[in-house]
Amino acid sequence: MTTQGRDLSRRRLLFGGAALSAGVVLAGCTSNETAPTAAQTKAAETGGNSEPGKKVTIGFSAPAADHGWIAAITNNAKAQAGAYSDVELKSVEAGADAAAQRAALSTLISQKPDVIVLLPHDGKELNAFGLEAMKAGIPVVNLDRAFPDARAYRLQIKGDNYGMGVAAATYIAEQLKAKGVSNPVIGEIAGMDELELTQERSKGFADTLSSYGLKVANRRAARFTADSGQQEATGLFQALPKIDAIWNHDDDQGIGVLAAVNQANRKDFFMVGGAGSKKAMEDIQADNTVLKATVTYSPSMASSAISLARLIGQNRGMSDLVELQVPKEIVLASETITKENASDYLKLGF
Repeated sequence: MTTQGRDLSRRRLLFGGAALSAGVVLAGCTSNETAPTAAQTKAAETGGNSEPGKKVTIGFSAPAADHGWIAAITNNAKAQAGAYSDVELKSVEAGADAAAQRAALSTLISQKPDVIVLLPHDGKELNAFGLEAMKAGIPVVNLDRAFPDARAYRLQIKGDNYGMGVAAATYIAEQLKAKGVSNPVIGEIAGMDELELTQERSKGFADTLSSYGLKVANRRAARFTADSGQQEATGLFQALPKIDAIWNHDDDQGIGVLAAVNQANRKDFFMVGGAGSKKAMEDIQADNTVLKATVTYSPSMASSAISLARLIGQNRGMSDLVELQVPKEIVLASETITKENASDYLKLGF
């Protein structure tokens, strides 16, 4: 299977409570360029929905690019929009917090775009905006950080945060089992604890470890940045003189975690990352650090969000599905990248 095919085929499309497996979501590679990638151009030029239709104006807002994953979200959205001749993208600055983003989005509503694609600073705090836009007749595509109220969005597309924890714990537990490690010491370096996505990741991790009879010995919460990753890893190393495995939720903050590893000269454990950055995949391929795997949470979801917003604006469904409309919810599966398959995923790294 090609890299693009592998990325497109493993999605779960949710209709109410029922799941349907299908290889249909359009996605692109996660580079730092805003020109359409080969995958994005191919997605726009092939298939039953490739023919140009009604001109669609898509409003877009995401937090400022303070780290690689968020930067890739915005770049992917712009590149995917650029691949369509019938899409105009209007971006608004998200500001420094939810209140600033809310103010900017109010201006966007007054411009009456056909659809709004929104990655909120905080899903709960921006839920009211989603309700306002939907009430005004503007469909909202809620990207990544979820609105709690289903009435606040026409489509919600996000990664499987709980599934990330499941995948990370499964890899760690199986590796420890293969090594014959009894009573292992497992550390966890989470992201921002106030975000529901972090809580879901940790729950998936704890639940799955528990199914193997394992638990987390020490958990720290960083801020999705390299500096915070280094700070929290340093504290973790001081608290645990012996460690067998660590799950770090985010590959960007993982840069700081690896710096702390080198600073403390701790090589007594292996580590699993999260999200799937290009740097993490390269380190996994090289096999010269404690990082042995990462679990995906791909910013290619922004490409898919734009493609699906276009279909919603044109009142079209997904060509490979029987239903006449785009699904209500889409959850992207979290996959495990190791030395053995890193080359397949490298082009998707951000």
